Amino acid sequence: MTNTASTTGARAHARSQAAAAATMEPGLPDGVEAARITFAQRIPGAGYANIVLGRGTRVRLSDPAGAACAHLLLVRADAPWERLNVADTVKVPWQAYLGNGHPLLSDQGRILATVLADTSGQHDALCGPAAEARQLLRLAGAKHGLEPRDIGPTVSFFRGVRVATDGALTGTGSAAAGASVDLLVHLPVILLVANAAHPLDDRTATDLDVVAWTAPEELTVTHNSDPEYQRAVQNTETAWVAARTLEVGK
Repeated sequence: MTNTASTTGARAHARSQAAAAATMEPGLPDGVEAARITFAQRIPGAGYANIVLGRGTRVRLSDPAGAACAHLLLVRADAPWERLNVADTVKVPWQAYLGNGHPLLSDQGRILATVLADTSGQHDALCGPAAEARQLLRLAGAKHGLEPRDIGPTVSFFRGVRVATDGALTGTGSAAAGASVDLLVHLPVILLVANAAHPLDDRTATDLDVVAWTAPEELTVTHNSDPEYQRAVQNTETAWVAARTLEVGK
């Protein structure tokens, strides 16, 4: 046992711990050049991540073992008072169940991200995080100057919820191991994600993989032809162009 009573001993102990730690890296997506990868992290159960992602970033959340639960909150990086509004994310597209083409909307009617691909189908935009996940999100947010009151409702991926005819919420479990969800970022965001049990599914969370890469060409593609989505795209692009004009004028 290393003696940590002195600075020298404490340093030796810390370095021995670091050397013994096994850092697991997520698998990288096929067909994406390594130079385009901007972030890659494997998040264990009861862990979290916080990262600023630029406009035109594609993010893949993956469930390698089949029991991850990604509680996700998006905050606009250049205007942190604008953040994910789960109520509008459900209401505006007339759809409570997340899937391909679903926008993750801010409280200003702008798209923070769009679901581009989904091999899981087991998600939730109704329950919000349980206590453990909320605490992890508060820790993640604090690293960006956010306070506990800034951590509002979230969406969660990889553990499903359905509404019964009587209004009761029922957990539907997870998809098979290896399921993934891809998001396209429309505005610069702070991505906060906690990997923890769901309020209706208390199984311990297994590893969650998060990989991001540059994909600005995806912004020119029509991912959803619904008029509500197209209106949100217009709102988003108007805000982005105005911000760029101000930036160029400096």
